Amino acid sequence: MTTTDGATLDAGVVGKLSPLDRFLPVWIGAAMALGLLAGRWIPGLDAVLNAVAVDGISLPIALGLLVMMYPVLAKVRYDRLDGVTGDRRLLWSSLVLNWLVGPALMFALAWLLLPDLPEYRTGLIIVGLARCIAMVIIWNDLACGDREAAAVLVALNSAFQVIAFGLLGWFYLSVLPGWLGLPQADLAVSGWQIAKSVLIFLGVPLLAGYLTRTLGERSKGRDWYETRFLPKVGPVALYGLLFTIVVLFALQGDQITSRPSDVARIALPLLVYFALMWVGSYALGRAIGLGYERTATLAFTAAGNNFELAIAVAIATFGATSGQALAGVVGPLIEVPVLVGLVHVSLALRRRSTTTRA
Repeated sequence: MTTTDGATLDAGVVGKLSPLDRFLPVWIGAAMALGLLAGRWIPGLDAVLNAVAVDGISLPIALGLLVMMYPVLAKVRYDRLDGVTGDRRLLWSSLVLNWLVGPALMFALAWLLLPDLPEYRTGLIIVGLARCIAMVIIWNDLACGDREAAAVLVALNSAFQVIAFGLLGWFYLSVLPGWLGLPQADLAVSGWQIAKSVLIFLGVPLLAGYLTRTLGERSKGRDWYETRFLPKVGPVALYGLLFTIVVLFALQGDQITSRPSDVARIALPLLVYFALMWVGSYALGRAIGLGYERTATLAFTAAGNNFELAIAVAIATFGATSGQALAGVVGPLIEVPVLVGLVHVSLALRRRSTTTRA
């Protein structure tokens, strides 16, 4: 296949996409802008949205996350998971990237770029400790990554999050700064608090997705399930994503728009972090011989962060108006557009590798 043929094929594929998929970056940008403007201009909106919370997260955000994750997890072929769990290269690479490299990189960037802003620095370190278990499912799916591998890695991260989050928080905020002669901070978070977050935001949609596939295939067959049912529920994931972004930015719109210089300072280490984690993880995946799909999955699961958990922990420990909480809020402000961009980079690399092989 020539390059021209590849370009023609890509154009044909793009032409078949729905307007929601084709212009997703536009809709995400609009959702962020709408949320920021609503939070800034509608008095008392944050109080209404925060009136009911699930494990410290606003109920509308919690519902949006659950709706966002369910369709993707309903697409997973659970009978193929054995092939993923047997790939030790993928599992060990993910553990090293998520629980050694990621937190250490965020710690280093926070201290290098925010040495004079201790509250924001602490907030960023907390973000680095919270490994992604929600939106990464969407980014991986959009990038045509390995859906089954993503489910396994997210579950693995979730288990480690329950065990390691509190310990790593103590190490990076208290022990390591003490060794280096730097100011120390404390993080008040219990293992049960982390476990509840995992059970709610991963356990519920994972169970729903598994039961839907199992019961659907048993009653109607796999062909009906994948050609009739999944196309109907698939778009719901992106609707859930857009709704979550609107609500999230509406809750923090006033803080973000009233402190632009602080947001810019917090944004710089985040931009460097997401870029280094994704590029380094993608390069590692290719170096150890993973195919495109699992390489993309490794890169997105390593680069994403669980901003819901980071924000909840920061608010519970330091207060809703603290600098730590603001740093957590700025996380998705930077992560969402950056990872959308990286989805397109990933797809371009996929097209390039396909054209080269052809």
